[in-house]
Parts: sequence; C-alpha cells; structure tokens
Amino acid sequence: MSTLTNFQIYDLLNRPRPLWLVKIDLSDASLYWADLSGCILNMANLSKADLNWASLAGADLRRADLSMANLFEAHLQRANLNEANLSRANLTRADLGKCEMVETVMVETNLSRANLSKSMMVRANLNGSNLTRADLSKTNLAGANLSGADLTQANLFDANLSGANLRGANLMRADLTAANLTRADLTGANLTDADLSEANLEGATLSGAILEGAKLTDAILPDGVRQEKPKVSDSGG
Repeated sequence: MSTLTNFQIYDLLNRPRPLWLVKIDLSDASLYWADLSGCILNMANLSKADLNWASLAGADLRRADLSMANLFEAHLQRANLNEANLSRANLTRADLGKCEMVETVMVETNLSRANLSKSMMVRANLNGSNLTRADLSKTNLAGANLSGADLTQANLFDANLSGANLRGANLMRADLTAANLTRADLTGANLTDADLSEANLEGATLSGAILEGAKLTDAILPDGVRQEKPKVSDSGG
C-alpha cells in the first residue's frame, strides 16, 4: 500500500477526475472539503482521516478502511461501500442515500441524523451504532446486525428488516410504519411509543421487548394475525 506526503496528496487531488486510488494509504490525512467523487478507492486506507464535508459521491470504496474517520456531513450518495470498515467513524448528518453497503462493518459508528434512505445494507454489522433520528426509509437491512443500536426517533418507514438482529436495540419513538420485520429478533428491544402501523412482524421474536405506547394498527403480529383497527363507535342519534 503506497503512502503519500501532504504535498503529493494536494497535487493528486487537483488532477483530472476520476482518480485511480486503489490501496492508497490516506490514513490520518486532512481531506476536509476534498472532492473524491467518483474516485476508485477500493481497499484504500482512510482510517482516522479528516473527511468532514468531503464529497465521496459515487466513489468505489469496496473493502476500504474508514475506521475512526471523521465524515461529518460528508456526501457519499450512491457510493459503493460493500465490505468496507467504518467502525467508530463519525458520520453525523452524512448523506449515504442509495449507497451499496452489503456486509459493511459499522460497529459503534455515529450515524446520528444521517441519510441512509434507499441504501442496500444487507447483512451490515451496525452493532452498538448511534442511529438516532437517522433516515433509513425504504432501506434494505435484511439480515443486518443492529443489536444494541440506538435508533431513537429513526425513520424506518417501509424498511426491510427481515431476519435482522435487533436484540436490545433502542427504538423509542421510531417510525416503523409498513416495515418488514418478519423473523426479526427484537428480544429485549425498547419499542416505547414506536409506530408499527402496517408493519409485518410475522415470525418475529419479541421476548422481553418493551411495547408501551407502541402503535400496532393494522400490523401483522408474530403469530401471523393482523391487528384489527380500533372500531369507531356509532355516536349518531
């Protein structure tokens, strides 16, 4: 893996796009506001790099190491992050819409208020991550590991969480409207005041889960029975 000096990095970033940066070592580099959109960065080392407000839209980051990198408000729309390592990275308010993140490792990653809408996150590892108020609407999280994750007030509208591990996850006031939670493991999860209207929970495990104040209107319960809508009493005279 090649290592570059600060001058070489500056020179490189001012060259015509897209850049071929396979296996490059940019660990600890100051890359805030850098334009790396569309660049080929698969297997690159970007651990602990400062990528605040950087643009990585459409970049190829397959199997890249972004652990402990700072990506505050970074733009990563449509980037390919399959099998990348983003553990303990800061992605607060980052835009990860429509990204490819199959089997991506995001253990204890800060994704607070991040946009992950319509991303492919099948079998991603988000154990212990902070996803408070994150937008995960229409995101595919089938088989993902979200155990111990904080999803307080997260938007999971129409998300695919089939077979996901949500053991001990905090889903307080989360929007799970029309979400697919078939065979999901919600053991010990906190679903206080969560909206599960029209969600599919068939085959899901809810042992020890807290459901106080949760809305289950028209939801399919673990036994496959649909929760009936409350009957409106006839008050006509």
